[in-house]
Amino acid sequence: MKIAVGIATIGRRDILSQAVKVIAEQARLPDRLVISVVNEKDVDTEYLKQFPVAASVVQSAIGSAAQRNRIITELFDADVVVFFDDDFFPCNDYLVQIERIFLAHDDVMATTGRPIEDGINGPGLGVEHARSVIAQAAQAASSELEVTRTVGTYGCNMAFRLAPIREHAILFDENLPLYAWQEDIDFSAQVARYGRVIESSLLKGVHLGNKGARSSGVRFGYSQIANPVYLARKGTMGWSYALSLMCRNLAANLLRSANPEPWVDRRGRLKGNALALLDVATGRVRPGRILQLG
Repeated sequence: MKIAVGIATIGRRDILSQAVKVIAEQARLPDRLVISVVNEKDVDTEYLKQFPVAASVVQSAIGSAAQRNRIITELFDADVVVFFDDDFFPCNDYLVQIERIFLAHDDVMATTGRPIEDGINGPGLGVEHARSVIAQAAQAASSELEVTRTVGTYGCNMAFRLAPIREHAILFDENLPLYAWQEDIDFSAQVARYGRVIESSLLKGVHLGNKGARSSGVRFGYSQIANPVYLARKGTMGWSYALSLMCRNLAANLLRSANPEPWVDRRGRLKGNALALLDVATGRVRPGRILQLG
């Protein structure tokens, strides 16, 4: 089985270099590493020269969806692509377990893991802390192969069988611009038409939740409403899930805007929520509207 690792990155050169070092320590190395950038300065090519297998950098239009699609176009002979965020540190057996899962379950089209620690909902985690966590997790690793169905993959670490993607021309939806919030759910739903989407407790790692190069609060808040509406209309997200997602985020932004966390622009997000709800009411809502917002 040929396994490729793909990373879409923007504006996180130093964190990306650390992530590449961690991937180089995998017990089962990838057969190829492809990094998709908007600006060549976002990757330190000296780190790539030291990478133990073939590594390449490709340029793309801006946006997580566009950058991941660019990676897929490079993978002519891979069987599986593993997408890592540029701030995700996998445990050193991650690719070993990916291979086990896809070889043991022919009907599995996609798999994902839930991070041991996730800095996305806090100020973010440091590199040394993340390394310490994954080292300790490796010592306590279980060997039993456990998989369960899930509604969708988690974008910071997700793997897909490439055969159905090629056969059915499945793409990440570039109508979800920039950060492309919920693109992982959308892509998983498309792949799920041809087999199971599962998660496994064996797929371990730490998501640093680095706050660099994030979308503005207003833009992200607009996406919190516009993207679920778009995907529910498209049919890749259930309306009940979409409404629950929107309500949870709207409530969090409303309740915390008076005393926001230092790392979250709650008032900006709330403004974005309000603009999107107004656009829903007037029939103008669409994910691409964030490109017109500050």
